[in-house]
Amino acid sequence: MVGQERHRGRLIDHIGLVVRDLPASKAFYCAVFGALEIPMSGADENNFWADELFISTAASKEVQGQLTGRHHIAFQAQDRAMVDAFHQAALAHGGRDNGAPGARRPGYYAAFVLDPDGNNIEAVFRG
Repeated sequence: MVGQERHRGRLIDHIGLVVRDLPASKAFYCAVFGALEIPMSGADENNFWADELFISTAASKEVQGQLTGRHHIAFQAQDRAMVDAFHQAALAHGGRDNGAPGARRPGYYAAFVLDPDGNNIEAVFRG
């Protein structure tokens, strides 16, 4: 997007996803976070989290309401190899391919997978 300025501060305070199968989602996200070198922050019976991404069951008191559908989240990768590792880890842990690793436009190398609930999860290297 020509002329679009990227915000360098904390634009988003936190993101929460409500999932149907917490163990399947935890296996998926632990694998992709490992590939992206993002540490898990914590977990309890109805939730787990990394940095400011919280993933919960519908029974969690922290999130209320019904499942809302498909979302898109993009994680930063340090290089192309990390994008490739993200894609491999996701596919090996319940993810479905939604766009193999590759250059999408100059300076934008990314891969897309669908997590166990159909959310579009991306890893991107801007370099």
